[in-house]
Amino acid sequence: MIANPGYTVRQGRLLFLLVCSMAPLPGCACFTWSKAEAKRQGPHPILAAARANRINMFGDLGIEREAGYFTRSAVSLRQHTFSEVGTDNDVDLDPTSGRMVFSSTRHNLNPDLYIKSVDGVAVTQLTSDPASDVQPEFSPDGSKVAFASNRGGQWGVWIIDVNGGQPARLTESTAEEAHPSWSPDGSELVFCSLPEQGGQWELWIADARAGGSRRFIGYGLFPEWSPNGAQILYQRARERGSRWFSIWTMQLVNGEPRYPTEMASNSHSALTLPTWSPDGGSIAFSSITEWPSDISDQTGISKTYDVWVMNADGRRKVRLTDGYTLNYAPGFSADGRVYFTSNRSGHENIWSLMPTGQGTEPWNPDSLTERAPQTTQAPGFHDELAARPAAVREGF
Repeated sequence: MIANPGYTVRQGRLLFLLVCSMAPLPGCACFTWSKAEAKRQGPHPILAAARANRINMFGDLGIEREAGYFTRSAVSLRQHTFSEVGTDNDVDLDPTSGRMVFSSTRHNLNPDLYIKSVDGVAVTQLTSDPASDVQPEFSPDGSKVAFASNRGGQWGVWIIDVNGGQPARLTESTAEEAHPSWSPDGSELVFCSLPEQGGQWELWIADARAGGSRRFIGYGLFPEWSPNGAQILYQRARERGSRWFSIWTMQLVNGEPRYPTEMASNSHSALTLPTWSPDGGSIAFSSITEWPSDISDQTGISKTYDVWVMNADGRRKVRLTDGYTLNYAPGFSADGRVYFTSNRSGHENIWSLMPTGQGTEPWNPDSLTERAPQTTQAPGFHDELAARPAAVREGF
């Protein structure tokens, strides 16, 4: 599976997480699953930037091209990165200034981390390593960035100063560990971990200093600490029925996990990559909808990818994008704008919009399947949910 021969098969499979990754990049090495191999391997979550390692997790979906973007929220739409080479992913906003950090393959086949002003042009490269650096997040005081990297031979959590320097590895484990998120006071990090002999992603909390204590808090993927420190937001696959991924929270009571609660789900779509607004009052997330064959045969589009926002109690879900281009991995800025990756320009760059615009669409339990695409153009979608349709439903 891995384009770099130095990787083990397991490390390649765990090149992980975006629950599900994306389809091929032009010029990437192709990979297909036989039915026997798919059954033997089972589904494995894939990270958004994993395709930067040239892993084809879906197959050849044709030439990427720009498609229409019709949502009325587009009046507030802004583009923030403009690279025409590689992809920009995993955006996070500095809570103390107008900076953003993101992973990108603009200079290398494997992603590095970059920092730039939200409205600026100059881009500063924060890391440069033959391995992959992904999923960055600013510390609450804006002085450090935590991120996931396989530079140690397997995926682990690392921390680097925003002014550069040598990153330090936070976690020393035989497990694959990723997607760090800071506690509001900056003293701890929550992350997800796949044990060496395990088949299910776990959630852990560790001290934000190397060699500190750590504790297990549950099962799930892509955790994010709430702004008030009282909850952990994450995604999790159901254990019966469609097994699509849904959005969950858990309470932290005296540091101990309590009351896991499903906040959003849909029987026909996977809901992934949840994130808090700065005030903790809203949650943004991505949806990936697989269309029935009768619709996909007519339109040439098998899946649509949208960004949604909802109240923190799960009410008033509103779709911000309209599925005619790839839209995923949202993140909030201090002023409430939602940033995300989109290929609406023909390249996967960072865009943003203000979710309070008019014309947004309230949540309908069946809206994700009733809303068939009305275009015959088929962008080169990168499937962020699974290697194959079965994997989307089976979870991990």
